[in-house]
Amino acid sequence: MADCLFCNIIAGKIPASVVYRDADCIGFDDIHPAAPVHVLFVPKRHIDGVSTLTEADRETAGQLLLAAATYARSKGLEAAGYRVLANVGAGAGQTVFHLHVHLLGGKHLRGRGD
Repeated sequence: MADCLFCNIIAGKIPASVVYRDADCIGFDDIHPAAPVHVLFVPKRHIDGVSTLTEADRETAGQLLLAAATYARSKGLEAAGYRVLANVGAGAGQTVFHLHVHLLGGKHLRGRGD
């Protein structure tokens, strides 16, 4: 999509700090990091978001999680833990409507009960 920020990053029209790339997706540093490690993993093929996934997107969705896990291992985040999340819709904080997951780590991430 010509007006999609992430499609333009994938196409190289907008610069980004790319830290991961495979045949199906790329990972790049978030410009507003919420943790010392905050990487966005996006499929190279445009999909609006989690709510528009179909059975045909099964492999792409799985590849995003695998990419995040692979990168987390490469950065040694497993011992301390890390978070992978997807915001679904504007009310949940999704600001770019291209499927993506956030990988956050490198510090203690507070959760319920902390």
